[in-house]
Amino acid sequence: MSFTLAIVGRPNVGKSTLFNRLVGKRLALVDDQPGVTRDLREGPAKLGDLSFTVVDTAGLEDATDDSLEGRMRRLTERAVDEADVCLFLIDARVGITPVDEIFADILRKRGGIVLLGANKAEGRAAEAGLLEAWNLGLGEPMALSGEHGVGMPELYSALLPISERFEAQARAAEEAMPATGLDVSEDAGAEEEAAWAPSAERPLQVAVVGRPNAGKSTLINKILGEDRLLTGPEAGITRDAISLKIDWAGTPTRIFDTAGMRKKAKVQEKLEKLSVSDGLRAIKFAEVVVVLLDAAIPFEQQDLRIADLAEREGRAVVVAVNKWDLEDEKAEKLSALKEAFERLLPQLRGAPLVTVSAKTGRGLDRLHAAVLKAHEVWNRRVSTARLNRWLGAMIEAHPPPAPQGKRIKLRYMTQAKTRPPHFVVMCSHPDKIPESYSRYLVNGLRVDFDMPGTPIRLVMRGQGDRNPYKGRKVKNAGALKKHLGKNKR
Repeated sequence: MSFTLAIVGRPNVGKSTLFNRLVGKRLALVDDQPGVTRDLREGPAKLGDLSFTVVDTAGLEDATDDSLEGRMRRLTERAVDEADVCLFLIDARVGITPVDEIFADILRKRGGIVLLGANKAEGRAAEAGLLEAWNLGLGEPMALSGEHGVGMPELYSALLPISERFEAQARAAEEAMPATGLDVSEDAGAEEEAAWAPSAERPLQVAVVGRPNAGKSTLINKILGEDRLLTGPEAGITRDAISLKIDWAGTPTRIFDTAGMRKKAKVQEKLEKLSVSDGLRAIKFAEVVVVLLDAAIPFEQQDLRIADLAEREGRAVVVAVNKWDLEDEKAEKLSALKEAFERLLPQLRGAPLVTVSAKTGRGLDRLHAAVLKAHEVWNRRVSTARLNRWLGAMIEAHPPPAPQGKRIKLRYMTQAKTRPPHFVVMCSHPDKIPESYSRYLVNGLRVDFDMPGTPIRLVMRGQGDRNPYKGRKVKNAGALKKHLGKNKR
């Protein structure tokens, strides 16, 4: 049983930098300006032989109202309540501020285990702030540097007894549990049969993407059943791509909340560029991408670009139209949406189009079913025998063209891989086959093998020329040309 460590402190003291150091990856966005982190980000941390969960939190602000800062503070206070250990960071170069004193007092009253860290403690400029940290009354401050790795042995020594205590509690709980008498070997066969399904070890990976203020965080909160992600009327609240492990209606799922993606020309600030690139990375990790649209302004140019990006990355796509509860003429609007979808995104023809309301929760069951269906199609495999019978019928119905009088033979077809379905056709003159004929085959695969909406990759490959002398250099080419010229005379 591992413990949870929450890193808290006012903005710009280096919480995210230390978080990245502990997880060993650049998961959290880091920038010089304060207030970059807004949501809670969890990650598996390792420090020596200690393994635990670390939580990066938003900077504690002296605000208690319903402003953005006030909502961020409530989210951080919730992380403090749920964590086993709190690491309170101050900036050793700045020293103790009045805000530090306020939150040190809050942490003392809340109880629990609180460690004090003076970050940015590399160099002599931090010595005064390190001594001043004793005044907070939280014990001996540790001199740390998340950027340079200073103070990690001291942090390890502080966390070691806490880890041993939790391990002892876990062992005691295991010994107290009654034996079930279950033979693991009996379930081995059933486990192998269900290996294809999402599991706790390999959950279904779903990314929710869209323009700013489409309701991505609100939708995920409704699926979770709790206000885990920061939401509000302001556009662009989410900055990091936050991943959460959940049980979605019985399906183990890792769901990614991403920052809203605006047009490239409008993205000027470095921080927004980092947020968008973090969201694009989440699309690459995902298996199913939910493109969330605003019902009031669906299928704007940016929505089309996002959906096309997911298709080009080879991800299964589900289009969800949010804020459906605000629509009056639902039947007419739905018909217009389907017509626009088929016309504007022909490469995703047949992909699920689901109407939802993140505020009320209507349509979430249909969204879940659509995600599972898209994932199943994305993993579909077709036998070679079926494919070649199908290919013969397609050629008979519409033979390939003969450009410049060269007859093209489609000899053989097989499926190379899944995720997404990838097909290879062995043929003569693959470079002469027009794009229109490849689309004809792809559309046929969608219809005849029930693969709506999923990206399909089709590659034409030549079998090679059997002429053994093709490509070989001729010795004494000049003498041979001269000899051939004499014979012509």
